[in-house]
Amino acid sequence: MKTLSRILLFFITTLSFAQTTISGKVTDANNQPIVGANVYLDGTYDGDTTDENGNFNFITDKTSTQVLIISYLSYETKKITQDVKNLSNVQIKLREDVNALDTVVISAGTFEANDNSKVAVLKPLDVVTTASALGDFVGALQTLPGTSTVAEDGRLFVRGGDANETQIFIDGIRVFTPYSPTTNNIPTRGRYSPFLFDGITFSTGGYSAEYGNALSSVLLLNTIDEPDQEKTDIGIMTVGGALGHTEKWNKTSLSVNASYINLAPYLAVYSDRNDWEEPFEGAQGEAVFRQKFNNGMLKFYAAFDTSNFDLTQEDINNSEGVRFKLNNRNFYANTSYQGILGNNWSMQTGLSYTIARTDIKVNTFDVDDSENSVHAKLKFKKRFSSRFKLNFGIEHFATDFDETFSEDDFSASYGFKNDNTAAFVESDIIFSKKLALKVGIRADNYQLSDEFNIAPRASIAYKTSKNGQLSFAYGDFYQNASSNILKFDSQVETQNTNHYIMNYQYVNDGRLFRAELYHKNYDNLVKFDTQMESFDSNFDNSGSGYAQGLDFFWRDNKSIKNTDYWLSYSYLDTERNYLNFPEQAQPGFANAHNFSAVAKYWIDDWKSQVGFSYTFASGRPYTNPNTDEFLGETTKSFNSISLNWAYLLSPQKILYASVNNVLGFKNINGYQYANAPDVNGNFNRRSLRPAADQFFFIGFFWTISEDGTDNQLDNL
Repeated sequence: MKTLSRILLFFITTLSFAQTTISGKVTDANNQPIVGANVYLDGTYDGDTTDENGNFNFITDKTSTQVLIISYLSYETKKITQDVKNLSNVQIKLREDVNALDTVVISAGTFEANDNSKVAVLKPLDVVTTASALGDFVGALQTLPGTSTVAEDGRLFVRGGDANETQIFIDGIRVFTPYSPTTNNIPTRGRYSPFLFDGITFSTGGYSAEYGNALSSVLLLNTIDEPDQEKTDIGIMTVGGALGHTEKWNKTSLSVNASYINLAPYLAVYSDRNDWEEPFEGAQGEAVFRQKFNNGMLKFYAAFDTSNFDLTQEDINNSEGVRFKLNNRNFYANTSYQGILGNNWSMQTGLSYTIARTDIKVNTFDVDDSENSVHAKLKFKKRFSSRFKLNFGIEHFATDFDETFSEDDFSASYGFKNDNTAAFVESDIIFSKKLALKVGIRADNYQLSDEFNIAPRASIAYKTSKNGQLSFAYGDFYQNASSNILKFDSQVETQNTNHYIMNYQYVNDGRLFRAELYHKNYDNLVKFDTQMESFDSNFDNSGSGYAQGLDFFWRDNKSIKNTDYWLSYSYLDTERNYLNFPEQAQPGFANAHNFSAVAKYWIDDWKSQVGFSYTFASGRPYTNPNTDEFLGETTKSFNSISLNWAYLLSPQKILYASVNNVLGFKNINGYQYANAPDVNGNFNRRSLRPAADQFFFIGFFWTISEDGTDNQLDNL
């Protein structure tokens, strides 16, 4: 019996010695106790939950080195690897989880339109359901603050910059010819149909060091990674037709889209101010191929379009008018790959190639343009932690531009070859859920002007409250002169600007408010001494200027049932001395005031979505030769109200109608003056009116899909 007692005592003593008490306290960065945190040894059931004072205490029979895990919602999980004997009275501080939805987001100068974004000002759906946009992503972006209304042009004019100062990228790779060419007073459109894209980032200034050769802004378009199902889309419209199809396999998918536009039937019913010999006709085809791998995705995007028209436009200096004939062919191919390399490294690479051919005939002379462009890019990303990420990469741009001018017995050929190489590095540093910093630097070597420029960029954001945050951004930006100048003088230097931006953003339950103050300094702008760029022009970089202003944006989809609306307003103060300006002045493309209101309302009983858009822009400067002032007078204000209506005949069949400028405002884009004065010494003029005051559109759209409910409402 005594022997048995000794054996039991031995086992009890051994067991008691094998048990260890693990204890401590869990607090946040401000030393406040965290209640309810889970504390346990990895791979065991041994653990505890912290009490109201943040304390924990539990016993384990584990020995030697173990992993203690401490986790709590909205905080980063912490792991401590130590001998259990040293896990007594441990003082643990948890850091906030910076991946949470309420973490500060750097937003100065940037608008997101992405379903996966933490803060999206627009959704991809908005690009094609905005009444005034007519299915063009550029048209939808023109309802955002920071853009100027230049109705006769159709491109993006951002914060005092002309349209050449905005660059467009698809899947991170440059698009060299994003717009279809056109003639005076007929607005262009973006070449690429919006339904193949699911993410848009529009930077009105202060953009990332990853992107360059743009003085004002960049527009980033991302193609859809993975279609949700196989489907066929059919469109029959008053201006043409469209056909699209998506096919899915195991890890592969293919989307194709084709469209044909012919304005002849429309113009036969609704004639405009032009005398058309051959109304606008165009065909477009696009395809996106996607291949998923275990650690990455390969995409191939290709687009081809061709267009032509022939018309005669009124001209005050030519009683017979000006005959303008255009034929354009454009091909763009883009391949990109994103993949995970391991150890928190990832890679993105891509290559694009553009072939553009444009033949123009104006009265007695012909101009033939040929452009071949390439962009190659390689980028790496290292995620050291959730709080520190590093991006760096290199890229190369090459352009070969040739133009031939001929008139009667005279002909001339000219152009340029340009090679730019750049490297960039940029880091994202998230100090806490309230404070984040993005800082980077870009180095560009410009071959034509033999320049090497360093451009620092920095953005910082601070969360001022649960729903509000303040952001600041600064950046240096450089850009080659436009091809209209380089084709005559390829030695001109790069142009430069500095951006200073302060942004406040408030987001709460379907409501978003943004206010942004900015200032831009322009330097080294190109000037010349003739009426237009030509062989005999003398070019230099003596130009300068500034742009400053204030932007407001409000969006609300909660306050009114079934209604989503946004309001935007921009004030712009800008002057430049560039091109052939004799002095510094507000350029003719700049509006001091721009306002947009967009609303969409779903009517259940009618199975319909109705849309409304209103655009206001104050007058733009023009020069009246009857006065001594340069750009001293302004046109009357621009006004336009547009409406659209999408009616679901069935879940997959839609009847769609829209009208732009429904009230028929008599807008004036500017004036053309006679080259010589009349007998009284006055220069006569004519108003430059839009080709048509209104545009009507009717279409029928039918989707054939697997689930039987998907439709093209998001493509209209």
